[in-house]
Amino acid sequence: MNNRKLDNSELPRLTEAEFKAAEKTPLIVVLDNIRSLNNIGSVFRTADAFLVKKIYLCGITAQPPHKDIHKTALGATETVSWEYAKDTYSVIEKLKKDNCTLLAVEQAENAVMLNDFLPEREKNYVVVFGNEVKGVSQDVVNACDAVIEIPQLGTKHSLNIAVSAGIVIWDLFSKIEML
Repeated sequence: MNNRKLDNSELPRLTEAEFKAAEKTPLIVVLDNIRSLNNIGSVFRTADAFLVKKIYLCGITAQPPHKDIHKTALGATETVSWEYAKDTYSVIEKLKKDNCTLLAVEQAENAVMLNDFLPEREKNYVVVFGNEVKGVSQDVVNACDAVIEIPQLGTKHSLNIAVSAGIVIWDLFSKIEML
């Protein structure tokens, strides 16, 4: 078996203009008080990979340009649409008025396991990721339409925010693409 690695020049990559013009996945990401600049950059890079519509950076979540965000985003801050808001709850209320379905990614009573969650055709989804220590704030969880949880079987029952975002965004992207 010959599996020659591809050079970067062989990969089908969109230009920045092509990315901005491309049809986006009906998915918006909200970062609720994320402390780590590297995590923020990683979420941008994942959002670029799966054509996410927009990222909202809320509360203490840092904003580009910043060298530590750039280090992991690798230019995705230039392609993915983003906006800063001081208050996460106000962003949630705005998106609710825009008829988005809001999903907190959290461990909570009555949470739906990610592998059991089935998106519906023609809906716009918002996934909210919370602070590395405190998670998604309770008022934001309360304002969401549902809570989705990543099943975890080990002893820690927590994942890094960038890893969580990668899992959830990929899962929803792949399910939405099948609709």
